[in-house]
Amino acid sequence: MGHQLGWGLTLVFVGGMLNGSFGAPMKRLTAWRWENSWLIYAISGLLILPWLVALATVPHLGGVFQQSSVAVMIKVALFGFAWGIGGLLFGQGMARVGLALGFALILGITSSFGALLPLAVLHHDQLWHRPGLALMAGTVVMSVGLVLLAVAGKRRERDQAAASERSNFAVGLIICFLSGIFSAMLNFAFVFGEEMRQLTLHAGASTAMSGNAIWALGVSFGFLPNAAYCVYLLNKNHTWDVYLGKSSGIGYPLGGALMGVLWFSGIMIYGVGADVLGSLGGIFGWPVFISTAIIAGNLWGFLSGEWKGASRAALTYCLTGIGILLLAIVVISMGNGS
Repeated sequence: MGHQLGWGLTLVFVGGMLNGSFGAPMKRLTAWRWENSWLIYAISGLLILPWLVALATVPHLGGVFQQSSVAVMIKVALFGFAWGIGGLLFGQGMARVGLALGFALILGITSSFGALLPLAVLHHDQLWHRPGLALMAGTVVMSVGLVLLAVAGKRRERDQAAASERSNFAVGLIICFLSGIFSAMLNFAFVFGEEMRQLTLHAGASTAMSGNAIWALGVSFGFLPNAAYCVYLLNKNHTWDVYLGKSSGIGYPLGGALMGVLWFSGIMIYGVGADVLGSLGGIFGWPVFISTAIIAGNLWGFLSGEWKGASRAALTYCLTGIGILLLAIVVISMGNGS
């Protein structure tokens, strides 16, 4: 059990690091607008790569979908579509309440809602035993870490004289809440799509690759709102021509594609790790995955110079917050190991 727990957590941790790193290449695409980079990321990471991987790793993929119940496929598709909306709301929420507070609110809700609701629905008998108590305690610890990271980000903005007046703050809070709820639904697709995962195993897929049919279907529907919004912005801002600009070169589309590869690789490896963790892996692995992604995002922020000019107090809050997220991972892991 100890070896299985360690290996499962390692995979979830690696997946979180990759997922939290997917935005790093975007910092290099300075000649492109947001919609230019995001559309390439969405095409590569939410459409092309998931289906290529599913076709390569799931024998008789078409048969798996034919045998899956309509109810399960609808759940996976709708949860994936809702997750796609959550991703779009993410940026809108942070624009209104600030990066630090928005990041903490959205990912805190995503982590707790994405783990606790499936536990209450599918394994309610475990809610008030050691697994459930450890998950709730870990979620509380994680929330403390996120609050400290929010404080750190706010202090950094003040130190760098980058804080700007926020409009529609109350609306921003509502958007952040909705983004956190919707963003958690990608994990719902994985957890509530268990029937499809079992069918992939019966079709001859390896245990490690058994979640790929779910990911392909779910994130493809998540692609739809992302692509639609990018096309809207490309038309509104007249930025289609940016793709043809000489200043971008081949490195720009490759950078956008790398974002997609990093994102989907992280999700896929998370699915493998969750499977290794056992029947509750998709529940206990999710907050660990989100915590690790947050840590990775902050590390890339340090490396890219985002914290240059920040005070020692801001850095202390940030490092303490990261340390508390690591503690939350340990607390949650104790419940899954029971």
